[in-house]
Amino acid sequence: MLLSRSLKLGVLGLALIASACDRQSATQAQPQAEASSEAKALSGTIDRTHAGTPLPKLELRDAAGNSLKLGTLSGKPLLINLWATWCAPCVVELPMLNTLAAEMDGTLRVLTVSQDMRQTENVAPFLAQRGLDRLEPWLDPGSDLTFELGAQTLPATILYDSDGKEVWRYIGGNDWTSAQSAAWLDEAF
Repeated sequence: MLLSRSLKLGVLGLALIASACDRQSATQAQPQAEASSEAKALSGTIDRTHAGTPLPKLELRDAAGNSLKLGTLSGKPLLINLWATWCAPCVVELPMLNTLAAEMDGTLRVLTVSQDMRQTENVAPFLAQRGLDRLEPWLDPGSDLTFELGAQTLPATILYDSDGKEVWRYIGGNDWTSAQSAAWLDEAF
């Protein structure tokens, strides 16, 4: 059982490395490269094949040791975003998720769950330094949620309705403030 979990962690790590997210250098060679990289970061696909799947009953933690039981979050729609500090598309879409969280406060909960496996204590400061004050710094360092959801690429964003049933998932970066995103989000209401 333990060997199987270790093997799964290894496979997941390789999948994430080979997927759309990779570590970006601290400096960009050309401004055009940065702009085209941002445009590429905001591309992905919507997947409805898991519609109706219940919200996993897992527990998340933050760096301070606070816990959040996902199974207790039914009652209003929930948008879970799996991301990492080293994932370029993730970082590009975080400000848009922050705006969405502010605009939908009270009607939709936006839950960001970092997939950083090391230095998890840096997640909250990472968000704070970027002024992302509406995003909660929840952690999944053991990748339990990632495994449960079957997410193989970051970012991955999953919408649940108020009954805790999956509506859709979006794989890749997205502009969460766009009209298309608003139409997709309306499906949970």
